[in-house]
Amino acid sequence: MPTLSLSTNVPVDAVVAADILKDCSRALAKIIGKPESYVMVSINGSVPMSFAASEEPTAYGEVVSIGGIGPGVNGKLSAALAEILETKLSVSRSRFYIKFDDVKGHNFGFNGSTF
Repeated sequence: MPTLSLSTNVPVDAVVAADILKDCSRALAKIIGKPESYVMVSINGSVPMSFAASEEPTAYGEVVSIGGIGPGVNGKLSAALAEILETKLSVSRSRFYIKFDDVKGHNFGFNGSTF
């Protein structure tokens, strides 16, 4: 059930969005060791955002997962996602924040129940 939500002030067209979704889904599954069939990724472009008092390209992400994330994984995942955003959207690594949230199964719902 790993989920990744991304927001950026960069406009994201459908073709670029599809590439980002695919690349992020693959990276998330591989790095945290969960099946990609459980991974959900969303991206919202053209979001009014500033970073360091500048509206240059920037992005914010949140990863929520039941396990699989922590000190040994988060840096690798942050680097992989930053690389994707830099390549696809020209968002500098220095203008991307990401939050990691390791939740308990009973706090995450799926298929009308919880894990």
